[in-house]
Amino acid sequence: MNQTASAKRVCFVTLGCAKNEVDTDRMRSLVDASRSFECVESPEDADVVVVNTCAFLTSAVAEGVETTLDLVNERVEGGVACPVVMCGCIPSRYGSEVVEEMPEVAAFVPVDEEDGIVGVLGRVLGLGACDAGVRPPVGRTVESACAYIKISDGCDRYCSFCAIPYIRGRYYSRPESEILDEARFLVEGGVRELVLIGQDTGVWGSDLPGRPTLAGLLRAVADVVSSVDGWVRVLYLQPEGLTQELVDTIREVPQIVPYIDIPLQHASASVLKRMNRTGSRTEFMAMVRRLRDEVPGITLRTTAMVGFPGESEEEFAELTEFLKEAEFDYCAVFSYSQEEGTAAAELPDQVSPEVKLAREQQVIDLCEANGFASASRRIGTVCRVLVDGVEDDGEGGFEAVGRTAFQAPDSDGVVHLGDIDVAMGDFIDVLIEDSACYELFGSPIEKVD
Repeated sequence: MNQTASAKRVCFVTLGCAKNEVDTDRMRSLVDASRSFECVESPEDADVVVVNTCAFLTSAVAEGVETTLDLVNERVEGGVACPVVMCGCIPSRYGSEVVEEMPEVAAFVPVDEEDGIVGVLGRVLGLGACDAGVRPPVGRTVESACAYIKISDGCDRYCSFCAIPYIRGRYYSRPESEILDEARFLVEGGVRELVLIGQDTGVWGSDLPGRPTLAGLLRAVADVVSSVDGWVRVLYLQPEGLTQELVDTIREVPQIVPYIDIPLQHASASVLKRMNRTGSRTEFMAMVRRLRDEVPGITLRTTAMVGFPGESEEEFAELTEFLKEAEFDYCAVFSYSQEEGTAAAELPDQVSPEVKLAREQQVIDLCEANGFASASRRIGTVCRVLVDGVEDDGEGGFEAVGRTAFQAPDSDGVVHLGDIDVAMGDFIDVLIEDSACYELFGSPIEKVD
């Protein structure tokens, strides 16, 4: 960093998914490159706070608005003049409406204008034209064992319940060369696991010259992480993206962890049709069996949505029966949210909040039973673990924590390793000795040649 002694302090607060984390990281790298600003961790220490918001669900919008206004009020009540800037999906989704509704906010920056964050901060703080410094060749500041790489943005699926196409725009793939440059930069900086993300990763490359495939991209990223014996993982695959080439690649390339996240949403063909999605219980069950047959030891995660408009008891039962049979290792469960501007918001037969809540809890209980059983089956096995860092153990001490190949970051629990001498980014062999829900507990073992 090249900050002057009078550099203004900026704190970023990130809400929402991993894609927002990547966007924040890019903005932070631009701020770090400027001589006018420096990044700090706490809003209390900042001269300006930037909130990167999510607008996927009404609840996420509410969280973004509440968080932003809380930060404004905290600084006003503390007698400190500290403007708050709102970035990301809320400004993209609501435009001038949110500007009018939130006059307390100093500035609004939609997703497609976030690369201009240095200029926005300069205007907000009355600094005039700010020295942007030397723009980093790769806009990242990650300092951890794992990092997300966004390989695409936008979406062309227009699922009837989803506002993402209206927030992020049409689907577009990042060029392979750009992705690989970022991968090399991160690995050289100490990252040992790269997680490829996007709204619809399976169709990556379909809009690029020569129509490269996700399978080819994975092989190229695997070559990058092979230099450090690392991992690459891909998330958010739609069923249509699970080509034979991709399945073969996941099975054949050792650096690609055998882990697939397929957000199916439902199993009833009639519900899926109303969602403007394809598939059926029969098709999805065949897909699950195929993946387990062709990729031994594969870990499967999905997403289930209950209470979609018109969801009957019979359709709901079809979903629960499918989830029982499929026995996913992990499943995120959501109630349908009536999102303004989406096609499903106008559908008749909206399900009552009471029914949605009851169905959601039923599916959560079912999926947790499957997931906890899957975790407990790991007891007695030896797993390769990537050390994520050291945490407070809740008893006045510290413990190392890490993840296995079957645990995606930020979602699937961790392996608790106790107070051992390891460093972030180390790979160690661990005997799994116990489990509690999705959390695992284990001890390192000596390798035997």
